[in-house]
Amino acid sequence: MPVSAPRLADIAPFHVMELLARAKELEAEGRDIIHMEVGEPDFPTPAPILAAARNFLEDGKVFYTPALGLPELREAISRFYRERYGVEVPARRIAITAGASGALTLALACLAAPGSEWLLTDPGYPCNRHFVRAFEGVPVNIPVGPASNFQPTLGDLERYWTPQTRGALFASPANPTGTMLSAAELAAMADFMRQRNGQLIIDEIYHGLTYEGDAPTALAAGDDIFVVQSFSKYFQMTGWRLGLLVIPEAFVRDVEKLAQNLFISASTPAQHAALAAFHPETIALLESRRSEFKARRDYLAPALEAIGFRITARPQGAFYLYADCSALTDDSFTFARRVLEESGVAITPGIDFGQHLAASHVRFAYTNSRERLAEGVARIRQLIG
Repeated sequence: MPVSAPRLADIAPFHVMELLARAKELEAEGRDIIHMEVGEPDFPTPAPILAAARNFLEDGKVFYTPALGLPELREAISRFYRERYGVEVPARRIAITAGASGALTLALACLAAPGSEWLLTDPGYPCNRHFVRAFEGVPVNIPVGPASNFQPTLGDLERYWTPQTRGALFASPANPTGTMLSAAELAAMADFMRQRNGQLIIDEIYHGLTYEGDAPTALAAGDDIFVVQSFSKYFQMTGWRLGLLVIPEAFVRDVEKLAQNLFISASTPAQHAALAAFHPETIALLESRRSEFKARRDYLAPALEAIGFRITARPQGAFYLYADCSALTDDSFTFARRVLEESGVAITPGIDFGQHLAASHVRFAYTNSRERLAEGVARIRQLIG
């Protein structure tokens, strides 16, 4: 009988999506479920973005865009980088993709050769290691923990680098911890890569959702870094499936050829809608929502600590708390299932993000109102006594 490619054996399911499916089943049975599991903003798409989409769709001319994206949108993103970060990113180096997942697909299809090693963090976004494996690369996990704020260090790069290492893929702010790399750390890593002819990819999809100032962009450390961005998080366009990839000049043509073959172009309506994402009224609304996310973080962290969890790395960005639950359980997956089934609160077990400290951690997404977050904490308090 036909069989799957061997690499499929190394690609695990995304457990949080399976928990979400179970949560939906319970809701269909009439249960009230408080969702603190999926990394998706609960706010609706901003009205100016919706209006731009409607206006574009009215004449029905919904055709392909160029493979690297709508020229006007690429120019708007270039201006955004100049105004927000003070860095020059020519529009020709920006590719519009089908979500950040499309950007990661293009970057690793361009760079990952069979057998090449790629450094990742553990814990980290689970799909990253699977993107590497899908292109016959070898993911190499660097265990990170509270001592390094759940981020890799220059010493980690030196320790895990081998003759087979091709590069590294890190995130700032990171999922599941919300911790960030400083501008100095990003610059040091970029220099390390240059010295070894390696390639650095930085996931910046939670930029904009930071709470003590803007995150530094890796693009300030050089124009030879791949940067992955998204319209899903700060711009709150998850279902529109729109992301972007900033490409070093030497790889633009390679990425363009891949985009032409892999998905032709990103969604045309989504691209036209995203033109309104940079309008002043949209940014003002997004900034008010950023303030609400900060208020949720500042409520939820001490509330969880009061019932037995430990927050060992205070998140600087994103909308997650990675909580140590070792005082309550030695099996975070079983614990998450119990919390869902018995309390009606959906959270994500550490196993989704790797192996290091996985059994002792769960992730809470504060993508719900403060009232619902408080109800969730109360239910868990009642469960654990």
